[in-house]
Amino acid sequence: MWKLDSIRQSCRFVADNSEHVNIRYDRIDSYASEIARIKPEKPIIDLSCHYLGKADDTIAFFVILDSINFGSGYFPHLRKRDCMSGYFTIASCLYDAFKKRPLKALDLMDITAYQCCEIFGQNPNDRIVFELMELFSAALKDLGIYVRDTYDSNFTNLIDSADHSSAKLVEILSAMRFFMDTAEYKGVQVSFFKRAQILSMDLHTAFDGKGPGMFNDLDKLTIFADNLVPHVLRIDGILEYDGSLSEKIDNSELIQSGSHEEIEIRACAVDAVDRISSVLGGALKGYSSAVIDNVLWHKGQLPYYKKVKPRHRTRSVYY
Repeated sequence: MWKLDSIRQSCRFVADNSEHVNIRYDRIDSYASEIARIKPEKPIIDLSCHYLGKADDTIAFFVILDSINFGSGYFPHLRKRDCMSGYFTIASCLYDAFKKRPLKALDLMDITAYQCCEIFGQNPNDRIVFELMELFSAALKDLGIYVRDTYDSNFTNLIDSADHSSAKLVEILSAMRFFMDTAEYKGVQVSFFKRAQILSMDLHTAFDGKGPGMFNDLDKLTIFADNLVPHVLRIDGILEYDGSLSEKIDNSELIQSGSHEEIEIRACAVDAVDRISSVLGGALKGYSSAVIDNVLWHKGQLPYYKKVKPRHRTRSVYY
């Protein structure tokens, strides 16, 4: 069976051969000590944005949400709800749809970009946002067809087939093109699988680690490599970008998806956090990479990290 360590190995290759992003290995130990002084917050479900109902419907909600949990490169243009980020805007809109009637696999098979605009409260006349809604439509159609053809139109069957393994769930989801979060870097296939990994954590949180939320290898998860955790690591001096990349990001220029620069940002963040986890004793000491990801994510919500410099933006279906 495919192993989550494949992500680590490929990301370490990138870190070892990186040209635009540098990990400050000399700062890892002291930074790990700083992280150890922060009490990790237990992941929680936001009941204003995340649907909890019957087990089958709750599973359907999170599978669908994580199928479209991307678009951060479009979020500056997104029509957001008051005091909500792009992610929570999308999640809360999906929550509202589920309150009216939980969506089924068959509902997704013919969903259009215009219907996505309606569900997520977006303006179809905004060219950039409509492009994201077209991607949402494609992702949801793929999901609906895949669940119909492979799991008898039942999202619970999909989760059950993972047999309580996050790694197996990643394998299952990666049969869909928008979950195939990989890129080629200097002849090596690099894996991230951000959204495929985060689904098992979301289900674990929603079901309090029981039943469909019980996964026996959560401690093997890497960080959920997107544009926030690398940003925090950059601001905190663990990741350093070369002059050209720094200038692009600081000027809010888009970083091309699949470029060496973008791959290096994500991969070096994965490797840096793995090294921090190792210094802290890893999962046995309560500091798996996923736990540290959660700590860094909460740091990234602080006003300082939002104001000091922009984070990188990439228009991608992976984050």
